[in-house]
Amino acid sequence: MSGYELWDQLAGDIHGYMVVWEVVVLAFGLVLAWIFNKLILATVFDNAPESWKVGMGGVARIIFPLLALITVHIGQFVLNQWNYHTSLLQLASIMLLAMGVIRLTVYALRYVFPAGGWARTTETFIVWVIWGLVALRLAGLLTILSAFLEGLSFNLGKHEFSVLLLIQSSLIVVVTLVVTLWAGRIMENRLMHADNMDMNLRVVLSKLLRVVLILVGVLSSLSFVGFDITLLSVFGGALGVGLGFGLQKIASNYVSGFIILLDRSIHLGDVLTVDGHQGVANQLRARYLVLRKLDGTEVVIPNDTLITSTVINHSLSDRKAQVLVPVHVSYGSPLETAMNVMRASTQDISRILKDPAPDVNIKALNETGVHLELALWVNDPEAGYGSLQSMLYLKILQGFRANGIKIAYPQRDVRLTNVTPQ
Repeated sequence: MSGYELWDQLAGDIHGYMVVWEVVVLAFGLVLAWIFNKLILATVFDNAPESWKVGMGGVARIIFPLLALITVHIGQFVLNQWNYHTSLLQLASIMLLAMGVIRLTVYALRYVFPAGGWARTTETFIVWVIWGLVALRLAGLLTILSAFLEGLSFNLGKHEFSVLLLIQSSLIVVVTLVVTLWAGRIMENRLMHADNMDMNLRVVLSKLLRVVLILVGVLSSLSFVGFDITLLSVFGGALGVGLGFGLQKIASNYVSGFIILLDRSIHLGDVLTVDGHQGVANQLRARYLVLRKLDGTEVVIPNDTLITSTVINHSLSDRKAQVLVPVHVSYGSPLETAMNVMRASTQDISRILKDPAPDVNIKALNETGVHLELALWVNDPEAGYGSLQSMLYLKILQGFRANGIKIAYPQRDVRLTNVTPQ
């Protein structure tokens, strides 16, 4: 039924008694769908495993319009058996279908892409496009617009293309990519929760899975719209030449990222020192590593740098890290007492490990005094050392003052020679 016929029939039904049955069926369908929606969410989705909730979230958002649509179609079938008009139910079916498509599309975009201004703009654009198509359908203008776009054609080589074909092809490619990325994120979410698998292996498999799904989605969508995939061989050759000349650094970063993940030299959460930057490996992307420094700033380091330069991994085989606290005391101070005070300063600090126990060593005998060094171990180097060293220095200074121990400071003897009296 066209849009004009639907509105004409609806205008005639409003003045008769048949529209009452349509309203009853529609109200009953909406209430029944709302009740079943609450029951399904409470019994199935709330008790589902955490790894399944991401994928099921999209299904949960279309349960209500889907159930309402099914109920409305059943009521429409029953009324048609009694020769009743169902123009209102047909209008409701179109609106419910649009609601389901919008909910599912917006949820997929929010899950696949990070939140941002462009994402909200895209969601708004898609909502307007869907409701615009619904309005054109109800106004009876969608067929006219389709015919007009079909008439706008042009030749590209030996093939003829129309604007409508290009719009439909682009829509198919975009929808296929979004569905592919959505499925990839669901699989990646389940893969990243596999605790019995090494973290680096999980990251590698998730990245490979996403690349394969995107490639399959692009090729299948292009093949579906009639694009000759063999033409991509020309593009592949051009891409190879580009990689050989200008993009080899970018390709090196991507390959280096997979090498780092496979050889397990760096894990997420490791404490690293790279090019003078020390911090925690926060994110390991395909092209770069995000190193979160102990002061809160983040450094983006290309993966190629991690392969070609020296990287200090403070927690590769053992997460324990040593913290050194150097102190200079004067020669006149009792060294044994000073060393005991430095050991006692480590008491009642939960971060300091008991095994190996803190120890104090004499490192050197300088011209100004004795160089003592307190060595201790912690198992959380990612928390930093600044606040711990400050706390220890404060306790050591208090202990030195209580025991009459003096901090060494530079002393200089100045001799004046050949001075002429005035």
